[in-house]
Amino acid sequence: MNQITMTLQADHLILEALKEDISSEDVSTNAVMKEAVRGQVDLICKEDGVIAGLDVFQRVFQLLDGETEAEFYCKDGDEVKKGQLMGRVMGDIRILLSGERVALNYLQRMSGIATYTRSVAKLLEGTGTKLLDTRKTTPNMRIFEKYAVRVGGGYNHRYNLSDGVLLKDNHIGAAGGVARAVRMAKEYAPFVRKIEIEVENLDMVREAVEAGADIIMLDNMSPEEMREAARIIDGRAQTECSGNVTKENIAGLAEIGVDYISSGALTHSAPILDISMKNLHAV
Repeated sequence: MNQITMTLQADHLILEALKEDISSEDVSTNAVMKEAVRGQVDLICKEDGVIAGLDVFQRVFQLLDGETEAEFYCKDGDEVKKGQLMGRVMGDIRILLSGERVALNYLQRMSGIATYTRSVAKLLEGTGTKLLDTRKTTPNMRIFEKYAVRVGGGYNHRYNLSDGVLLKDNHIGAAGGVARAVRMAKEYAPFVRKIEIEVENLDMVREAVEAGADIIMLDNMSPEEMREAARIIDGRAQTECSGNVTKENIAGLAEIGVDYISSGALTHSAPILDISMKNLHAV
């Protein structure tokens, strides 16, 4: 993440995470460290994976003390190995102790998402189909989790509800049908916004095409239905496949020829990457 993004979009979230962990003081640290002592600690990877979130990790300590320094021996997007020394953090030992858990929480979560995304994205290599995330993110973690998806080789769907038009089943129900929902969106949304609509059967596909939707999301359809849907659409709209996408079935879905495959699992089901801070000592 660049400094502007960090300052405007991430700093207040990181501070809230720190306030959650330190409501008044760090009793354990203050008990054993009566005064400032400069020290350093190693950042070690405990399993193979893809690293993401080093700037966020470092920022946790800098928000506690601007004089904290970090040096890294890898960068976001690098594949790291079990036992690898990824960097060191130097500063007031009290800061290193108090910021450790929050910093690792961000780094482990983001790296886990990047690792899982990389493993799924590799299954789409050479297909022309792009892997998308969704809004199924942890509350107040979206900026971090969607960044991690990009690091892992995926692409971001809309960031939030203000970012684009996506008419789902309940929007269609509220509007009174596919054609009416698309027409209302065209009348309301700025002309620079593409209009995407979710469909669940071939009749809805036909209606969406005729209504002039820009993107048609094929939701929870069988492979046979999606092939027929692609034939009906015939390039008149971009296509997205969604619903129950897994590592086991994604390659077969790409063979259908859709433009995009979206997967909530990238953010809601990726396990963390095990990372630790070890060998803290005074310098």
